[in-house]
Amino acid sequence: MSSTMGFVSHLQGISSGVIYPPDSIMNLCPRDQRPVQMVLDLDRLQRERGRDGWYRPDRPNMWRFGGLLPLDMDDPSDRPWILTLGEGHTPLTELSAAPEARSLGIRLSLKQEGWPEPGFGANPTRSFKDRGMAVVVSMARRLGIGKLAVPTQGNAGDSLVEYALAAGLEVVVVMPGDTPMPIQGRVAALAARDPRVSMERVEGTIREAGARVKTHWIPRGYFNVATFQEPGWRIEGKKTLGLEIAEPARPGDAWRLPDVIVYPTGGGTGLLGMWKAFAELEALGVVGPERPRMIAVQSEATAPIVRAFHQGAADTDGLEAGSTMAVGLNVPSGVGHFRVLEILRKSGGGAVSVSEEAMGEVMRRCLRDRGWQLAPEGAATLAALPLLRDSGLLAAGVSVVVVNTGSADKYFSDMQSLAR
Repeated sequence: MSSTMGFVSHLQGISSGVIYPPDSIMNLCPRDQRPVQMVLDLDRLQRERGRDGWYRPDRPNMWRFGGLLPLDMDDPSDRPWILTLGEGHTPLTELSAAPEARSLGIRLSLKQEGWPEPGFGANPTRSFKDRGMAVVVSMARRLGIGKLAVPTQGNAGDSLVEYALAAGLEVVVVMPGDTPMPIQGRVAALAARDPRVSMERVEGTIREAGARVKTHWIPRGYFNVATFQEPGWRIEGKKTLGLEIAEPARPGDAWRLPDVIVYPTGGGTGLLGMWKAFAELEALGVVGPERPRMIAVQSEATAPIVRAFHQGAADTDGLEAGSTMAVGLNVPSGVGHFRVLEILRKSGGGAVSVSEEAMGEVMRRCLRDRGWQLAPEGAATLAALPLLRDSGLLAAGVSVVVVNTGSADKYFSDMQSLAR
């Protein structure tokens, strides 16, 4: 067993390739100000655990993937630092009989991050952000970091507060004024009740919130855990989405990847995480070289990745943000967008934007017909399916996974008005 951090070999600049020690406390790569990722020693993992001896399917949370995570629950020197609140191991719900699938002739599944179902784990703040923040806070504990700061459109801040308080850390959350009121209210209530929590509102978007964190809170000793600003920790947490999509549905079944993954994309951590997961599974011999066609879905109000993809650009250029109910998609530019675009192109995928009306209609229909409180970002993935068919990115018979990243009750306090 390793006495350091699981099977982590080193940190590496995603673009620069520069290598750093695995326990470096750093933000972006100093060489090019691009994100950093964690690199695992997969050869050692395979020697010590075999092809899939790191996999613990009886563990009811995302830490079921053991040595494929930066802290290994099976390693006595790692285990004390891991903070789990039950995150991950969420259901992959079959929807092939649903109208959305039948009309397109596809095999459709929904990765459900927003609410608990019996027999599965549950994200404690009903958001996929819990995966990344569980790793962030566990790594902060491991490295002795006591003060964390995050700019957020909502869910990341709510999640970080939940985990930081459970770990006894100090935390500051900076969010735009248009953050959904249920999330603002919850974080504000925690800040009023606990001196370890600070909350600020700013005008603008997550871009302005990020600037406030850097100018005001980092000089006060807080460590920035904004999207891609920490050294790959949130990528590792989001990686578990891809691992869960690929893992066997029943003992003895093979690991397998869908033909298409449709993912609501703001900063893009989840896309990078899933792509990394698939590469690691291939290196271990668990899956072959096949990859899903990766599709990024954005709001028509703010669609920098869609625009850059269709213009053939290598990166987004920081357009002005619009106004969208899918606030998690209201990201006008991102330091990791260049890598998102690379993944979309390498996978033969694409990028598409959907209207507010289409998102709202899917939310209302799913609430009325199925009782599902889809987050607007998750609704956007279902709304995108007919557009993807029309553009040739979906063909009859393919297997498609769409990701619902949260629950609508975090956005709308009055769910009856949404249903109407």
